[in-house]
Amino acid sequence: MFSIIGGVVVIICVILGFILEGGNIASLIQPLELLIIGGSAFGSLIICSSPHMFKEMIHRVLQILKGSGVSKAAYIELLQCMFELIKMASANPISIEPHVENPENSEIFKRYPTVLHNHHTLDFICDTLKVQIASSLSPYDLEDLMNADLDAVHAEEHHLVATMNRVGDAFPGLGIVAAVLGIVITMGKLDQGKEVIGHSVGAALVGTLIGILISYGYVQPLVAKIETIMGEEAKFINTAKICLLAYAKGVNAKVCAEFGRRSIPAEFRPTFKEIDEATANAGKK
Repeated sequence: MFSIIGGVVVIICVILGFILEGGNIASLIQPLELLIIGGSAFGSLIICSSPHMFKEMIHRVLQILKGSGVSKAAYIELLQCMFELIKMASANPISIEPHVENPENSEIFKRYPTVLHNHHTLDFICDTLKVQIASSLSPYDLEDLMNADLDAVHAEEHHLVATMNRVGDAFPGLGIVAAVLGIVITMGKLDQGKEVIGHSVGAALVGTLIGILISYGYVQPLVAKIETIMGEEAKFINTAKICLLAYAKGVNAKVCAEFGRRSIPAEFRPTFKEIDEATANAGKK
């Protein structure tokens, strides 16, 4: 919602300032300039993206409308889920195998929909626990394995953000392309009077305006928002990693949850008492 409000504020302030300076809003309506700039940007995006990346970009842009889903309540659910899994695994590692092999049908994961519907976190937890069930890795080797998993995800995300930034950086240049085309057209109207020439030049300059406005007013802020969401998701998975690593070191489930709690950013971190009560009530939903 905040992103939508911000986008509206940007366009209102630009148009309002233009009107207050005595500008005619009709002169800013140049659909052909938008076609040139938007179409060129879309084409360049197709050139530099794979089908998978293109789908991920659409998903990330739509995600801006609802946010990352990370909150204090989400972290509490995660720690409750980790507490249940680790408590069960500590008693009998084989007993959690059905839960990690088929998490969609697991009664534990069903109690924590925030974790169940977060596919990156769910896969990370289940894959790590499968390894711990299948073989006895040292905590150091397990940490290396988890870091390799997270690094692969972060590398893909970094590539996506870098690609979107490149397209955003191209908008001012594409605006200049549209402006130059407008000037070329204007040169063919030199015999039609000052009014026609002035209107044609103004339309051409709108192309430059549109390119710069889209780049700095929309695309780059949206990419920054996507990076923020990715960062929140990465910290959420990292909390699961800390809990799993503590379990690998032989720590009991209650203390594993406390290890996880200490890794949560201050903005979302629950108190010791809240997690103590949450783990005491784990499994009672």
